[in-house]
Amino acid sequence: MDNLKIGSRQFRSRLIVGSGKYKSLEETASATKASGAEIITVAIRRMNIGQSNIEPNILNYIDPNRYTLLPNTAGCYDAASAVRTCLLAQELLGGHNFVKLEVIGDQKTLFPDVRETIIAAEELLKRDFEVLAYTTDDPIIAKNLEEIGCVAVMPLASPIGSGLGIQNEFTIKTIIENAQVPIIVDAGLGTASDASEAMEFGCDAVLVNSAIAKAKKPILMAEAMAAATRAGRLAYLAGRMEKKYNAEPSSPIEGTID
Repeated sequence: MDNLKIGSRQFRSRLIVGSGKYKSLEETASATKASGAEIITVAIRRMNIGQSNIEPNILNYIDPNRYTLLPNTAGCYDAASAVRTCLLAQELLGGHNFVKLEVIGDQKTLFPDVRETIIAAEELLKRDFEVLAYTTDDPIIAKNLEEIGCVAVMPLASPIGSGLGIQNEFTIKTIIENAQVPIIVDAGLGTASDASEAMEFGCDAVLVNSAIAKAKKPILMAEAMAAATRAGRLAYLAGRMEKKYNAEPSSPIEGTID
């Protein structure tokens, strides 16, 4: 079976979904189900998983026995706050140590601060967290995150929420070629063909939130993302034909009757 292995865990689906930006938690639940995803990210600083008795709890809509929760540190701008956020998630989720680390550099671009990301990752790894690290599409930084012990590296395709798709094919492919841990394209995918392209490059998985939540029909887009992710993976495993500059007939001419 072509399972996705991340740290100590295995999954059948290679599509990871986010939980933000939907019109309601009911829509979040419906889209997540339609996507076939087994992992859903939850922004601890923005989403209630039990820290508030007043706000709706997403765990009443997303069953943690059915889905693997991936708490993330969205909204953190330094290593210390990111580590605190992961510790809070661990406490609320009964020792859960599977987290997505993101430390943002500025509010305009939402690009990662790679220095603070590495500092936070090193501290979390000392505390036995399994860290999936969001980063730029820099092959050197991606390799550094792998070498310090992150169980997956998550380079951006383009800025968060932009829907621009993969803007630098070369760097993404270079990261994949150099990696010994799963590479999960995160941020910037806008439609199903973007997910398929990332998977055809050889990415191990894709993480999609805005492209589903902001679609005119989120449930339908969730289904499209599921199909595209699987199609891209199959195409990668199959191996595409060689590109040629000249035409070649589909049927050979040798042995034909004149």
